[in-house]
Amino acid sequence: MTRPPPVQALFFDVFGTLVDWRTGIAQEAEAILKPHGLNLDWLAFADAWRDQYQPAMEEVRSGRIPFSKLDALHRLNLERILPAFGISDLDESTLRALTLAWHRLPAWPDVAPALNRLKSKYLLAPVSNGNISLMMHLARRNGFPWDAILGAEIAGDYKPKPIVYQASADAFDLPAGACLMVAAHSSDLAAAAAVGLRTAHVARPNERGPGKGEAAPAVPVDIAVASLTALVQALETS
Repeated sequence: MTRPPPVQALFFDVFGTLVDWRTGIAQEAEAILKPHGLNLDWLAFADAWRDQYQPAMEEVRSGRIPFSKLDALHRLNLERILPAFGISDLDESTLRALTLAWHRLPAWPDVAPALNRLKSKYLLAPVSNGNISLMMHLARRNGFPWDAILGAEIAGDYKPKPIVYQASADAFDLPAGACLMVAAHSSDLAAAAAVGLRTAHVARPNERGPGKGEAAPAVPVDIAVASLTALVQALETS
């Protein structure tokens, strides 16, 4: 039996795996909208906005609309949910500030220290549906030491389409089996494995609120850990 190549690159999902989108969007929305006299259930607002994420990308994946950056989809999704919260007549600067809230999300506490330890041995890149400027701003805010920014904008399509994973491996001139996809979402890992990438599941059991995340993978994976700190330890001893 042929042994798989050694892992040379780690690819990371970002929203939910590395950053706390729910708390971050709730806090940003409150800071931006409260001065306008609005007082909402801010976490419900974050959830409603995120609920539009997959349907909007499916419009692109299905070919119904051309590829566009996630920033553009986030803006469209924002305008779709505002009426449900009784919000109207926001000026353009406020709408733009809200849209760019996704660029300012906080990382989970274990992320930056783990990435900086992993960088000494592996190539590191996000393989996210977020556009390049979004990933760059999150990296600068949170100290993510990327070697490159890969993912949807490079591939011109959205996960879990196979091209997103394959284009990322190709960008590093590596076989798929030398790349490890790290994510807190089983569907992402299943799609990566189908292309030949190796997979690591990181538990984020509270991603969507208390107990509303994946505490364990729902699909076979190469590694399953409770944190990125534990992933470092697993890779150091493998």
